[in-house]
Formats: sequence, structure tokens, C-alpha cells
Amino acid sequence: MQGIFYWIDKRAQITPNRVALIGERTRMTYEKMADAIRGISNQLSQTYGIKTADRVAILSGNSIDYLLLLFAIAKIGAIAVPLNIRLTKNEWSYQIKDSQTSTLIMTKDFKEISEELQDDQLINLLISLEDLVENANANTNTKPFDANSHLTIVDEGDVDSSFPFLIIYTSGTTGRPKGAVLTQENMYWNSIHNILAIDIRAEDKVITILPLFHIGGIGLFALPALLAGGTVLVPDRFDPDQTLDWIEKEKITIVMGVPTIFDAIRKSSRFALTDFSSIRWFYSGGAPCPHELIEHYLEKGIPFGQGFGMSETSPTVFMLSKEDYKHRIGSIGKPVMFTDVRIVNNQDQDVMNGEVGEMIFRGPNIFKEYWNLPEQTAASFKNGWFYSGDLAKQDEEGFYYIAGRKKEMIISGGENVYPLEVEQTIQELAEVAEVAVIGVKDEKWGEVPKAILSLRAGSQLMPEVIYDYCLGKLAKYKCPKTFEFIQELPKNATGKIDKAQLKRIYNTD
Repeated sequence: MQGIFYWIDKRAQITPNRVALIGERTRMTYEKMADAIRGISNQLSQTYGIKTADRVAILSGNSIDYLLLLFAIAKIGAIAVPLNIRLTKNEWSYQIKDSQTSTLIMTKDFKEISEELQDDQLINLLISLEDLVENANANTNTKPFDANSHLTIVDEGDVDSSFPFLIIYTSGTTGRPKGAVLTQENMYWNSIHNILAIDIRAEDKVITILPLFHIGGIGLFALPALLAGGTVLVPDRFDPDQTLDWIEKEKITIVMGVPTIFDAIRKSSRFALTDFSSIRWFYSGGAPCPHELIEHYLEKGIPFGQGFGMSETSPTVFMLSKEDYKHRIGSIGKPVMFTDVRIVNNQDQDVMNGEVGEMIFRGPNIFKEYWNLPEQTAASFKNGWFYSGDLAKQDEEGFYYIAGRKKEMIISGGENVYPLEVEQTIQELAEVAEVAVIGVKDEKWGEVPKAILSLRAGSQLMPEVIYDYCLGKLAKYKCPKTFEFIQELPKNATGKIDKAQLKRIYNTD
């Protein structure tokens, strides 16, 4: 099977004049996109000597150039290491050293910090993305597209879909971040899964507002849309007002985000005035989406679905279909076409419907390994199944519901407490903006739930009111014993509430 760069080469033959990419300042057809990838690939391989299996770190915000670079790296058979731009120099240093990366491609707004990394001898080669693209354009502008141009980089048989393509570092909630190695084949199957699950097609225009340093930005739905021959719009940054402008101006059909993004969009003063008639899907992932938020979009007539995935699964595993999204609020849907799922207990036995257990996965979208961590890789797999660490339950009709992370489960007096269940109950209170439930040490019960909340502007809520509400919906041992009110809960780069930080703050580790 061909590598993912082949998609664009082939599209340049089939639909050369169709718009592939839209950015803040430019539009690019599939023919121009293939030319640009070819030029960047030539620069990387011939000018800088980057070759198959070399790791190439990227430090950049979202842009068309970022996507072009990813395809160019794939065309060489090298491995991209996207760096989270919201991390610190110390965290970047760790990932660069861990991945044994010697080349860093950065945008000029990261020039100073990148030079510090070079001065620390963490990298040997520092490349400006702006200069790389400019030089590539200068060398390709006078050359017509050649459908066999990829042969000038490497022999076609040398790069295929089995090649590692990405090292995506996990958020590190259980220790040091691990580098999940995803192959080009993984990304192909993820694209197929998304195309089949929500019917992505050539007429679609997808806006990419999730960061491209995250697997969600790449796999949801930039690459699937390009495989389908659609158009991908890449703003430089997420801004709710601008996003609404793009939706209306460009007649966007699919918007992928996380709950914090969709909450920001609905709070925009432009939300009520925006024409959403082009929209086929608003889709949420990354964290459980409050039911009230979903219903807000549905009441406006906007299709709003939920799914589930993780870095190690490229990322999609579950999606809600167009038949089910209105009637299954809170469900992540059913497994995508070519991924098998089981829910098992601690003895690896399948649990009954309605019971909570750990989800395990098998399929062509499952990652290759954790970079340079053979023991942790082996511990994550058993008999060909990847053990996700995520808890879920399944109903009688085959719909799945997330119950939380296995390592976040609270054991109180021998009883299992699933924080997500408690959070969703508290979230039903109109005054609550956000909530996280964590376990804190208790002399009598071992652990008890603690709720950390932020309230909506102008709202007041007494702890005893929250407790009594929980007591009316949950078993007593599940109800939080203490409450903490803060202005805003900490988030990680993808908009998830950072429970690891909350645990450190409240001394629960």
C-alpha cells in the first residue's frame, strides 16, 4: 500500500484544479499542493540531507505550511515529532532527547527558544519553516507537476504505509509522556474510518481548529477530508468569532472540536446571527461533552455528534452516526468499521451489558509501539489487544458510554467510584460551569471524592446544595465529601481539564 503522500499525487492527477487547502492568506489546489509537497521534500532530502527514519521535530502553530510539511516528511519516509507549542522548554527538551531528534523545523516566532535548544546541543539542524517553504516555492514555481515526481525523492518502493510517520507524545498524566509511534498505514485506516462513519466526501469543507501538533488536529478531520478529495481550511489560531465567520463565508460543512471550543463558539455574540445552513456536522471529542451543551446546538438545528479516540488509536475508535446523534446524547456511539472493541474486567473476562470495564481494542489503526519503551509497549498489549486504560459500559443496543480513566477510578471503602458519573451529575446544576472530581485520602474510607468547581458568572451555589442534589441521584459513597470553588479549572493543550495538576494541587498523588 502506498504512503499517504500518494493521496495528494493521485488527487493532482484526478482533480488538479479542485481546492485542497484554504489558509488565512492563500488557497491551494490539489495540483499546487502536490507541487509544494514535492518542493519541500526535495529541500529536506537534497539540501538538508534528511532521510528515511530520521526524526524531524516541528514547533509551529497551525497553518497550511504545517500540513504541507507533514506530507513532505511522509514522502521521504522520515518521522514527524510534533511539539506542543504550549509546553515549556524543559518539556520540549525531554521530547527531543527521548525521540532522538536532531532536526527541528520551527516558525520564526519560536526562533529564540529554538536557538536555545540548539545552543544546548539538543538539536544539530535548525530550519525555519517560512524559509523552507519559500525556497521550495522558488524551486517548483517554474516546473509543471509531474505525476511521477515522487520518484525523484526516493524509489517508490522505499516508502509505504508501514513506515512510522508520527511520534505523538501523550499528555503524561501518569508520569513522563510516552511517544506513541503511528505509521502511515495507521493514518490511512483512521481516515477510512472517519470517511465511512460520518460520510466525509469530496464536497465537504472541513475547518481545522484543533492544533496540528495533536493527533486530533491531524486525524480529525484534515487527513480524512484530503483522502476523500475535500477541502481543508486551516486558520492560524482558534477564535470563536472568526470561526463563525469562516463557517458562513466558506460554507463549512464539518467542524471538529472539543467541549471548551464549542462552549466558546456558542458564547460568541455572533452565534445567534450565523448562517449554519451549510453545516452537516459539529463533532466533539477529547473529553466528555456536557449534555446541556449538546442540546444547545441541537435546539438550533445543528447536527452534533460525539466520538472517542486516543493518540494510540490514530485517534478514532467510536463515532455516533447520523441516525443516532439526536437520540443518544451522552453516548460515544459504536466502534468504527475495522476496529474491534471489548470491555473486560480485571480477569480479562468480557463484562455484561451495563457493567463498567476497561476497553481493549484491535485493528489496523492501533499504534505500532511506544517509542523506545519495549516494556511499556508489551504491557499495553495482550494477545493482539491494546489495553486502553479507559473505562466504559455498553447498553443492550450496542452503544458505548465512557465511565472515565481506570487510573482515575476512586476506591472508597471497597466501592468503585467513577468520577465521570459524579461530574455529569453535578454538571446538571445550571450554576455549574465546569467540574472535576478527584480522589483524596481519607483515614476511614481510604479515598473519598472531592469536587473542584467553577461557577457561571453571577452564580452562587452552596456545597450542601450540591451534596443534596448528588444524594438524590447517586449512592451516598459516590457523593463528594468536600468541595472547592475556583475561578477556572486548569486545562491541557487540547482543552481537557488537567486532573493531574489538580491532584498535585490538592496533594492526592
